[in-house]
Amino acid sequence: MDAKNKKYNLLIGLIGLVSIILVVSVIGYLSLKSDPLIISGEAEATEYRVSGKVPGRVGLFFVEEGDRVHKGDTLVFIDSPEVRAKLSQASAARAAAEAQNQKAIKGAREEQVQGAFEMYQKAKVGEEILEKSYRRIKNLYDKGVVSAQKLDEVEAQYKAAVATTKAAKSQYDMARNGAQKEDKEAAAALVARADGAVSEVEAYMNELYLTSPADGEVSVRFPKVGELVGSGSPVVSVTDLDDMWLTFSVREDLLPDLTVGTVFDFTVPALGEEVWQARITYMQAKASYATWRATKTSGQFDAKTFELKARPVIPVPNLRPGMTVVMEKRF
Repeated sequence: MDAKNKKYNLLIGLIGLVSIILVVSVIGYLSLKSDPLIISGEAEATEYRVSGKVPGRVGLFFVEEGDRVHKGDTLVFIDSPEVRAKLSQASAARAAAEAQNQKAIKGAREEQVQGAFEMYQKAKVGEEILEKSYRRIKNLYDKGVVSAQKLDEVEAQYKAAVATTKAAKSQYDMARNGAQKEDKEAAAALVARADGAVSEVEAYMNELYLTSPADGEVSVRFPKVGELVGSGSPVVSVTDLDDMWLTFSVREDLLPDLTVGTVFDFTVPALGEEVWQARITYMQAKASYATWRATKTSGQFDAKTFELKARPVIPVPNLRPGMTVVMEKRF
């Protein structure tokens, strides 16, 4: 009976010992097994800051924050009295240049042309009379009736009449033909310059209405109606929710198996526990002055932090810029 009890107790002891060994082994295995490393990141999206070239005051917003807009939609009107004044000045200058050009093309008025023609006819008549007088005096001189001085006087008068006729003819031709070619070209150039000035101001007028550069959502309206904005100052921010990516900061000793093109699983705490996939598209070391960190207290080597960008394989519904995204990495 004692032998049986001894065997029974020995068996119980062995079973207990084996159980203890198994428990210790399991505990050791679990303690040595590393937990998954949680790498958190952030969702980002392309953001357009809409600004204008012309300074002025915000006159009117056509959109509210959160509105969906399409490319080309008008977002805001910038009121600028100075631009309107410059447009009036440029338009007046163009009108003056156009008047000068029309004057050069048309030439002298009909009354001026008619007056020049009459002066030309008068000069021709005077020339004809003096020509006849000169011939008569010349005949008398040849016959010895008049002196040489008298012939010289009449000849001089006749030549003067010829010159007067030519001058009157030139004045008549100039009045009839209008301005010279160079004057017409100069007048046309003035019109072209005035047109350019008007076009420039009209381009600035178009800049008073700021439009959306892409489809997206109005995320921020920076100034308020009536506030002064300068040239290039952002007025509205439009976020393209169709162009989103994930950004992670990862220490370089955690980069094994994370390369450009790698697909990994991630979750979005704000959207629940559903698992999504993303593909790494970008990897770049961040500035070293803020990201160096010793991997061991002995200082065997220092590790840089790398910025990783990844795009979801398929769009994630309701994902918003700024939401936290979580990637699990096991070692």
